[in-house]
Amino acid sequence: MKKGIFLCLIASIMLITSACSNNAIEPDSQFGNKMQSFNVTDQNGDKFSQKDMKGKVYIANFIFTNCETVCPPMSYNMSTVIDELEKDGVKDYGVISFSVDPENDTPKKLKEYIKQYNVPANKWTLLTNYDFKFIKQYAEDNFKSIVAPPPKGSTQVTHGTSFYLIDQNGKIIKSYSGQDAGDKKFPKSEIVADVKTLVEEGPIED
Repeated sequence: MKKGIFLCLIASIMLITSACSNNAIEPDSQFGNKMQSFNVTDQNGDKFSQKDMKGKVYIANFIFTNCETVCPPMSYNMSTVIDELEKDGVKDYGVISFSVDPENDTPKKLKEYIKQYNVPANKWTLLTNYDFKFIKQYAEDNFKSIVAPPPKGSTQVTHGTSFYLIDQNGKIIKSYSGQDAGDKKFPKSEIVADVKTLVEEGPIED
């Protein structure tokens, strides 16, 4: 009898713990940090800061419009994530892409760049109007990602190809490959599922 009561007590505790926790997505060990403040310009020429992200789940990455290699497939993949979320009726999410070539990526260029992907204009925000030193340091400090200037004689900036999941409080949760990598395919379904989970369950608890 006592054993049965003890087992029921344990089961009740487990149910209560499960009900109280919304940490269905655990932060990667290298993340769990909140994004540092920033105040930049989007593709429409409007100011955009981390405060504008409050209350929504975001996917972030790093691109530039003159990129000849990784950015086109990454941007296409990002557009498929948006398409899937829109099809599923997800509301409180957004995408931000930081330009790693801000000297050349004007708001006008970014606006032209995003047009080719035919996604809702209010869902994907492209950012610029800062110097190279800022984005190099910001990528490293917040996303643990490299941004390096072009080699001599080249216009191609070196940058990471990951996508990053950010919760409603600006906490960076995890990263994903932004493109196919060897035998591993771009994890669109995982990204969409994680965004939906965060939207439904709320931000990750500290």
